[in-house]
Amino acid sequence: MAPDSKRNDYNQSSQNALLPDLPKGPLCMYRAKSSFNWKELLLLLDGEDMIIFKKRIFSAFENDPLFAHHPGEELPIEKYRELNFLRCKRLFEYDFLNIQEMIKNPLKIFMLINCLGMYDWSLSAKYFLNTYVFASTIQNSGSQRHMHFIQKTLNMEIFGCFALTEVSHGSNTKAIRTTAQYDPTTQEFIINSPDFEASKFWIGNMGKNATHAVVYAQLYTPGGQCHGLHSFVVQIRDPKTLLPMPGIMVGDIGKKLGQNGLDNGDVRQRFVASLFSLSPARVSVIGMSVVNLKLALSIAIRFSATRRQFGPSDGDEIPGLEYQMQQWRLIPYLAAAYALDHFAKTLFEDMTEFLKGFLQNDNNIIQAELGYEIHALASAGKPLASWTAQQGAQECQEACGGHGYLAMNRLGDIRNDNDPNCTYEGDNNVLLQQTSNYLLRYIKNRHQDKTRIKSPLESVNFLEDFEDILGQKFMISRVEDCMDSSVSLAAYKWLVCYLLQESHQKLNQERKSGSGDFEARNNCQAYYCHSLALVFIEHTVLQRYHDYTHQSSIPAPLQPVLKRLSALYGLWSLSQHLGVLYQGGYFSGEQAGKVIKNAILDLCAKLKDDAVALVDVIAPPDFILNSPIGRANGELYKNLWTTVLQGKNVLERASWWPEFSAYKPTIGSWKSKL
Repeated sequence: MAPDSKRNDYNQSSQNALLPDLPKGPLCMYRAKSSFNWKELLLLLDGEDMIIFKKRIFSAFENDPLFAHHPGEELPIEKYRELNFLRCKRLFEYDFLNIQEMIKNPLKIFMLINCLGMYDWSLSAKYFLNTYVFASTIQNSGSQRHMHFIQKTLNMEIFGCFALTEVSHGSNTKAIRTTAQYDPTTQEFIINSPDFEASKFWIGNMGKNATHAVVYAQLYTPGGQCHGLHSFVVQIRDPKTLLPMPGIMVGDIGKKLGQNGLDNGDVRQRFVASLFSLSPARVSVIGMSVVNLKLALSIAIRFSATRRQFGPSDGDEIPGLEYQMQQWRLIPYLAAAYALDHFAKTLFEDMTEFLKGFLQNDNNIIQAELGYEIHALASAGKPLASWTAQQGAQECQEACGGHGYLAMNRLGDIRNDNDPNCTYEGDNNVLLQQTSNYLLRYIKNRHQDKTRIKSPLESVNFLEDFEDILGQKFMISRVEDCMDSSVSLAAYKWLVCYLLQESHQKLNQERKSGSGDFEARNNCQAYYCHSLALVFIEHTVLQRYHDYTHQSSIPAPLQPVLKRLSALYGLWSLSQHLGVLYQGGYFSGEQAGKVIKNAILDLCAKLKDDAVALVDVIAPPDFILNSPIGRANGELYKNLWTTVLQGKNVLERASWWPEFSAYKPTIGSWKSKL
């Protein structure tokens, strides 16, 4: 046997040991038609070490009775929160990620958040708000005398939360009303939430079991001088009894639309907190949203590949995935999931580099600009990812027909658990203003010949060619010439430049008309700055994914499918801005719009046979996915029927049956009602 053959045999054997074949069943038809090997793509995207890490987490859950699923059983909210806490305690015993591993590979933090979230976002949020958000805030903002809190957190002697938001203020952190008055005679801080509106609200973990909080307050020194938001570690409960500490009223705010395993608190505190950068949390929400999109697509595409309806003849039904409409509804979201996943991971890595510099007290101009740029990308990335997941989850639910509305198939829970991502860590529409402000700062400096924004991540470098880009036109007339994402990238560059110019001009017009700065900015949001921020982040996501998929290091068998995903994501996203492309003159004539739409349909058709394999790459094991219609074997109806019969009291007579048999209305009463 030739040396290359021996190596290939070894690689294949090693690959199969790491990634066993998926179960046989109806989905094999599509898997056989795939243009690539799903195992090779998964190894490329995650790497062997990360795959082993994920398997360790998923296997632990599947083999632990504490994490067992109970089909058809809806727990009372108090019981759900108790169970979520017990599961959180168990995570400390598993110790999936120690300090050394975190330092060696910070991306494992990102992966652990997402793996836990695939099982239950309430569990993920509870664990990370305590272990990482609370503890890392102390690590980054505290002094040596605070470090013992970190060890106590890791030993679960205390349980932490992060208290910024108040009843009347969330996004506008500068207006937080809780105060910390320093008393030099006692060397203590007197913390006061003056009324209910200043109470801390929406604080994850605070509602039922947090013993300590990192809290925000406006710091005042003698003489009445305010020094802005500062952070304080505050004990809010006795760890032995979980009763509130003296002077503190704390409780749960009630049931939410999703993530009800996580208790959210409402408290008036004696000691409160200060603000650090919110970018890490926003980057995490981007990843969470992408996970929700992956879960929904895994269910909907596997369902569409096995659910047969209608056909060219009465006795010949075909899978839903063969229909153009189903492809058009689902496959662009699959492309979005891949592109946004790459963006989420790379932005997390960028943020990690920034935090390293921050902890090393690196105060140079490049470090500062890196912080601004990450803030701008995270502030727009969260809205894009969470809205895409929200719309995608809803589309997946509807694409599964009536089965999509069965709670056991999980699509409703995925959608509901994703909804908070659109609001917390900053309302999406408000956050987009942060990104447009970043871009307007660039154009202002350009017009005033000031020093341009440095772009350590190169997200705004293309704006150096601002005038040249605005002079370009869309010249493509054939669908086959749109099969590379460079086409949509060029259009996006023009879109960003055009909307940046329009936003800048609108802002100047408002100021010239006598509007103050606040009013002028307020009057530039709809149709201008809002759209600018969205197209900028869509361009950034596409640029990063285009660059990745066009690397020469990508194995040749994987290049075609990855490039098609990139092209589809670009054109599909771009198609939502056709009006602006025509309005600004980049498009002209009806042919341009038709070419884009036809190219989208063509790419959907080309990716149709790869869709199941692409889902196999991103789907968690069946136990974690927890959806009968989304299981890897594709035995749609067997899985559904088995799960239905496992439900509690499914075949039992209704407990209120006597009410039916006891009611005998007289004929006269019916006649009178008629």
